[in-house]
Amino acid sequence: MGQKINPLGFRLGTTQSHHSLWFAQPKKYSEGLQEDKKIRDCIKNYVQKNTRLSSGVEGIARIEIQKRLDLIQVIIYMGFPKLLIEDKPRKLEELQMNVQKELNCMNRKLNIAITRIGNPYGHPNILAEFIAGQLKNRVSFRKAMKKAIELTEQADTKGIQIQIAGRIDGKEIARVEWIREGRVPLQTIGAKIEYCSYRVRTIYGVLGIKIWIFIDEE
Repeated sequence: MGQKINPLGFRLGTTQSHHSLWFAQPKKYSEGLQEDKKIRDCIKNYVQKNTRLSSGVEGIARIEIQKRLDLIQVIIYMGFPKLLIEDKPRKLEELQMNVQKELNCMNRKLNIAITRIGNPYGHPNILAEFIAGQLKNRVSFRKAMKKAIELTEQADTKGIQIQIAGRIDGKEIARVEWIREGRVPLQTIGAKIEYCSYRVRTIYGVLGIKIWIFIDEE
């Protein structure tokens, strides 16, 4: 059996960079890690409550966190920033207040910025949200996967692999189904591959979606 490894951790330092940049003493490290999780969860929950497209996509590609002694800088990379920017200052202030309340940090300033990414469907997180929305609406899993592949082809990618596991279509026995289009060289460290795993709750149980997108080779 091939030993599976997370494609992002495997490529750290070559084609992949960290999503959190900060330094902590060993004893304080776990606190910093929990703080990052709180920030990410709080932002995702806020976006989920306040902005929802008809397809069920929130549009957050990734959230980067940089910490200094007196400042926490959070950059949200969104595929559809219009969702938050329509009445931008008010919503951003509200989001900042929510995150600060969650963190309970009075001595550090929090700064949240939103950056738009081109080709949103070329990013696995947004694509997984799209597939999850389709599966919740009882669309056939094969149809959802093929539609997702069509969307990535418009985003100028070199290859994509999608895997769905669980009680697919409500069948009694859980199984794994996957589909691949183009090249996905997982063993090549020089290949820039975006990856995400996403859980979706359906009425039959939890399904796991994994997406690998091959963008370019160095």
